Amino acid sequence: MVVVLSFQPLHFHSPQLPKTKTHYGLGVARCGIAEPSGKPAPFGEKTKYKDGLFEKGFMSLFARKMGKFAAKEKKTERESSKGFWDYDYDSFVDVSKRVMQGRSRLQQQEVVREVLLSMLPPGAPAQFRKLFPPTKWAAEFNAALTVPFFHWLVGPSEVIEIEVNGVKQKSGVLIKKCRYLENSGCVGMCVNMCKIPTQDFFTNEFGLPLTMTPNFEDMSCEMAYGKVPPPFEEDPVSKQPCFSEICSMANPSSSICHKLQA
Repeated sequence: MVVVLSFQPLHFHSPQLPKTKTHYGLGVARCGIAEPSGKPAPFGEKTKYKDGLFEKGFMSLFARKMGKFAAKEKKTERESSKGFWDYDYDSFVDVSKRVMQGRSRLQQQEVVREVLLSMLPPGAPAQFRKLFPPTKWAAEFNAALTVPFFHWLVGPSEVIEIEVNGVKQKSGVLIKKCRYLENSGCVGMCVNMCKIPTQDFFTNEFGLPLTMTPNFEDMSCEMAYGKVPPPFEEDPVSKQPCFSEICSMANPSSSICHKLQA
């Protein structure tokens, strides 16, 4: 995730950059919410975004990496000729859903781990541990990086003050309404493909504890750098039911999302 962006520079091979009207810095258009209010849409509605090249680049990069583990789909002529810049957020979410097919909860999480590791240069975890030992400064620095670099994945967010081991620090990030969750509408995808593997990656691979606490009532989420995550069985998300009215994979008869039980 954010660490992947920090350690692995993007190398886009040969694709022709599409023309855009708005550019920032090195000719890369940044995205923004396209809602008239400028804020995320209400619960149950998908927020409209205007994605730039930066965002589309990461959507394509992650979709292609994850596509290697995804269940095969019947390709149309148009899909088979899809270029690098033809991927969008819906494509990314669709690949995520196909990764879940036929895999247990732990297997889904392992795929995300493999994808993240594949985007890092050799020795990156060890290098990160040296640069960012689990200190207040490291936690606050990563929180600050999360806001701009996670925008393509989760939408708008802001750094907030939290308490870690009795110490107040600005190492929290409040995601206003998670784009990944609202577009998938899937509790299992949120937990198995984002929350748990991201927590584990930071905590176990990089040695910087991270706890993510999604709010399934408004689709917001709080990331707490420096805070050790609880075991899955003790995490409230392990008992979360499906979004039965908006999830295409929901099992309304189950009191707990079946994707969390497998």
